[in-house]
Amino acid sequence: MVGRLILVLGDQLSDDLSALAEGDQATDTVVMAEVHAETDYVPHHPRKIAFLFAAMRKHAARLRDAGWTVRYTVLDDPENTHSIPGELLRAAEATGAEEVIATEPGEFRLISALEDAPLPVHLFPDTRFLASHAEFEAWAKDRKELRMEWFYRDMRRKTGLMMDGDNPAGGKWNYDHDNRKPPAKGLNPIGPLRHTPDEITEEVIELVRTRFGNRYGALDDFWFATDRDGALAALDHFIDHGLPLYGDYQDAMVADQPFLYHAILSVYINAGLLGWREVCEAAEQAWKDDHVPINAAEGFIRQIIGWREYIRGIYFREGPDYTTRNELAHTRDLPEFYWTADTDMRCMAQAIGTTLAEAYAHHIQRLMVTGNFALLAGLDPHQVHEWYLVVYADAYEWVEAPNVIGMSQWADGGVVGSKPYVSGGNYINKMSDYCKECAYSVSKKTGDGACPFNLLYWHFMDRHRDRFENNPRMAQMYATWDRMDADRRATVIADGDAILARLDAGDRV
Repeated sequence: MVGRLILVLGDQLSDDLSALAEGDQATDTVVMAEVHAETDYVPHHPRKIAFLFAAMRKHAARLRDAGWTVRYTVLDDPENTHSIPGELLRAAEATGAEEVIATEPGEFRLISALEDAPLPVHLFPDTRFLASHAEFEAWAKDRKELRMEWFYRDMRRKTGLMMDGDNPAGGKWNYDHDNRKPPAKGLNPIGPLRHTPDEITEEVIELVRTRFGNRYGALDDFWFATDRDGALAALDHFIDHGLPLYGDYQDAMVADQPFLYHAILSVYINAGLLGWREVCEAAEQAWKDDHVPINAAEGFIRQIIGWREYIRGIYFREGPDYTTRNELAHTRDLPEFYWTADTDMRCMAQAIGTTLAEAYAHHIQRLMVTGNFALLAGLDPHQVHEWYLVVYADAYEWVEAPNVIGMSQWADGGVVGSKPYVSGGNYINKMSDYCKECAYSVSKKTGDGACPFNLLYWHFMDRHRDRFENNPRMAQMYATWDRMDADRRATVIADGDAILARLDAGDRV
């Protein structure tokens, strides 16, 4: 009996993958492949490529140990066709298989490629997520606003996580108010668990350095776990050392301390090495054991079963054209300093520098520093979307695009966010120590040395007034703008124009 091919992608490194559950170890062949079509559709950070290739090789060995026949193509195989459909066709010719089964990919690009593959591909739902497409669609149907908080509460009820019968533990659904503390003096976070690369990982690092070493992003001091055991150890480390203070300081930013108390688990969860349930149950148990406060456990769980699941639902509901949306008609090119961190804005230099060095930045650095600047400056949202997809090790389009196109750039016209997430320099000054040694003055609102965030904030508000002045969440800021005298408003706009002109000219900002 000729078996089928079972496709396992680089972000599907899970034992409970639906395609494997449908397969037959006696007859079917698992296909995994390192191909340029996946490394090059955007020029991914070399650290992300190294993580995925090493994790894929180890997962293939794990599947073989479990009894599967695995056909694995390495990047430098001279017969490599360098596309997923091409490798499936090559495997079919070698095995005689006439059918492929696969778990649905997390990107419309790959779904389309499999639908056009030269042999039949049957896609099964990705059951590693809490909410199915049908369930999210049923929740979203007939709602005027698709707000995450209401979806999150349904997911809490469904899972029973941190629930007291039908009520939320502690009497509140959301403790976000307690999770906005600015950095205190003397914080001494241990940071994430760092893993020493083993022989397989070192081999992959050298391959990636040779093939992709000319890309933006550092490969030195590689410390990601690249197998399930390492990912589980990273989870335990976070629960013990990071989660107790994660809630309090999850929005804080400190120069040269890029990790603070953050989990850095998304790289493992999004690749399949960890599952949402085990991560959330570990946080819940830590709260039950009085190891962490309720705001820390709830805030962390909300990111997983609330925001992560909600964002995935938005991506698949909105469809393949989502990444092309540009509601605010922003067209400015992405400045070069997004690729170099070579800017006088210290907050941007810190966030981008961490991104290039670690393929990581935490959610406030992404939203309120690099994303905030992009929105204020009117950068092309598709270019911004591709930058985020390139530079972060946890970025796959299903999770990255709604966070950027929707939450960060408001390019979807309010599907994700009820208002644009914009701020001047005061927010960054409150939540970080970045401004203390910046070349710009956060207290200066106009003139030479004024913080660009201050100038561009009002510039953004003014140029988009027709769209946002009736938004109840923005009315107060327009009232503040209107109370300024006309000469000051004119100066702010002129100084903002000058900043934008320097960006357009490629001058240092």
